[in-house]
Amino acid sequence: MQCKLKIMTALLLLATALRAQASWESEIIYYGAEDRLVYETDEEGNRIPDFSYAGYRNGNIPIPDIPVVETISPIEGDNTSHIQSALFKVGQLPRNENGFRGALLLSAGIYEIQGTIELGFDGVVLKGVGDGDDPASNTILSATGNTPAQRSVLVAGGGASTKWADAVPNTTTDIISDSAMVGSHIFEVSDAGSFAVGDNIIIYHPCTAEWLTAIDSGGTHWDSGSAEPGVDVPWEVGSQPIVYNRYITDIQGDTITTDAPVFNHLIRSLSPSYIYKYARNNLVTNIGIENLRIDIETTGGADEAHAWNAIDLYLIEDAWVRDCTMLHFSLSGIRTNTATRVTIENCGAIDPVSEIEGGKRYNFNVYTASQLILFKNCHASNGRHHYVSNGTSWTSGCVFVDCTSEGAFASSEGHRRWSTGLLFDNLMELDGPRPGYNPRLLGLYNRGYYGTSHGWAAAHSVAWACNVHDGDLIVQRPPTAQNYAIGCFGKNVTGIKPPASFDEPGGYIEGTNTSGLEPRSLYYAQLEDRLGYPVGINQQTGAHSALPESFALCQNHPNPFNSNTTIRYDLPKTSNVSLTIYDLLGREVVSLVDCELEAGFQQVVWHGRDSSGREVPSGIYITRLVIPEYRKSIKMVLLK
Repeated sequence: MQCKLKIMTALLLLATALRAQASWESEIIYYGAEDRLVYETDEEGNRIPDFSYAGYRNGNIPIPDIPVVETISPIEGDNTSHIQSALFKVGQLPRNENGFRGALLLSAGIYEIQGTIELGFDGVVLKGVGDGDDPASNTILSATGNTPAQRSVLVAGGGASTKWADAVPNTTTDIISDSAMVGSHIFEVSDAGSFAVGDNIIIYHPCTAEWLTAIDSGGTHWDSGSAEPGVDVPWEVGSQPIVYNRYITDIQGDTITTDAPVFNHLIRSLSPSYIYKYARNNLVTNIGIENLRIDIETTGGADEAHAWNAIDLYLIEDAWVRDCTMLHFSLSGIRTNTATRVTIENCGAIDPVSEIEGGKRYNFNVYTASQLILFKNCHASNGRHHYVSNGTSWTSGCVFVDCTSEGAFASSEGHRRWSTGLLFDNLMELDGPRPGYNPRLLGLYNRGYYGTSHGWAAAHSVAWACNVHDGDLIVQRPPTAQNYAIGCFGKNVTGIKPPASFDEPGGYIEGTNTSGLEPRSLYYAQLEDRLGYPVGINQQTGAHSALPESFALCQNHPNPFNSNTTIRYDLPKTSNVSLTIYDLLGREVVSLVDCELEAGFQQVVWHGRDSSGREVPSGIYITRLVIPEYRKSIKMVLLK
């Protein structure tokens, strides 16, 4: 009875909170008939694209739990070869029907790493036992030394930056549709005879003189009085092709349908686009990295004589990193390059060590040729560009959802040269601008002659329900495209100069500093709309379909929160359930559930109070779900 009362009370409080909160919908994306999303298109054919294809297997299936087939413990001295040999052993096992060989488990302890670990085998997962700082109960990779200089600690994938350039011979064919507008999956080619459903293709939009003219040569402001002659220049023909890595899902005659949309208009009169079959040379798939900590040894301050990147994901597809913490890098905690359909979940990239200047401290870095990358529930601190697309026109369809940022020296943003289809969804700045630094904390805008003639850094990109905490959110409209800020909070949410650095038209801005935007998350709403069933708490009604297929503890929503938050967990069968909140020191705060529950999609609300009903202070808390067959923890951020 006590358990039932706890749950009934939580559900009643949730219903009361939902009724009390005024809600509103955007004028350009909203729920229509049968609760399906409706997208409005402007006079130039611009619309918000569907971002739901980001992540492992396009978000169509959950990240799997791969069985452990090999376990090792740390040894004295350098563990690089020790781990490499164990990975090689697992990499020689046969793949199962789902393409996995098994997981290598690194037991608790400190593993000194003097070199680079290469995870280059299809179907292999590298797994630790926790990402905390106590070696008695966590797996810690301690990267020491600086040989080679500026190395990466862990490289997963084929390890090269090919930008998907390797084509199957004699498969190139022109796209002959007059246009395939942003959000489209369908186009006509001159001859589809070389292609079949399931083929991996590359869509290539050349950087022509005509397209450059249409976008003002990239918008670099090279001819302004502050630009440096000969250094700050217009973009050149051939410099910024728009490239999409896709799969064919249907062929009707010479009309091809792909698995995910394009994130920029393909206008034949501006750029005759074409496709080719991707050869996939040395591409590595089905790789996971889980539950470990990478701590790079430094002398602190501005020291740069140490490993620069914790995890590189290069030449990789259908992979994930989850429940990992990366510390003291100079460049990136996680960096992607020639990477597609990757999920980074519940990860922290914190406290980089370097000079505070350009080319450093990009905590979560989608670099060249990164597409459909999903960041969920991540945290970044003390970097420059915490969540950033630094990959130019090869990079698109990347999503940052329910992520937090603290102590930023510069903005999360589209950083340079026409990244397309970026979604910042409920990105939360925890502490606002740093005194003495630019107050811009999120940007979908023109960067002019900054850096290497960055120009228009993002197009067809969205900030949805983001909060820059008394900072600036700059959103501007590129020629031939649009950027959006909907339901965002900040001191200035604008495209006007100042505070924008360059004088350009403002983007689409709606509902600034207005709470209650529905759906809460654009990414989750689009994913539910596409799949046809709830993937989390249903944005409209809280309803769920059928029974879950497996045990799961989902990230709380909202996160961070300042009054209450909802925790959802899935029970495929009747089970004894313990759901408990702990602080970061491991002390129990409150037990929310402790009893037997029937199978189903369960949820409970925590109001930020301990077992005595007292409000707890702001901070990070741990929710732990314990079932005889399943255990999992998540981190939650309480802000007051």
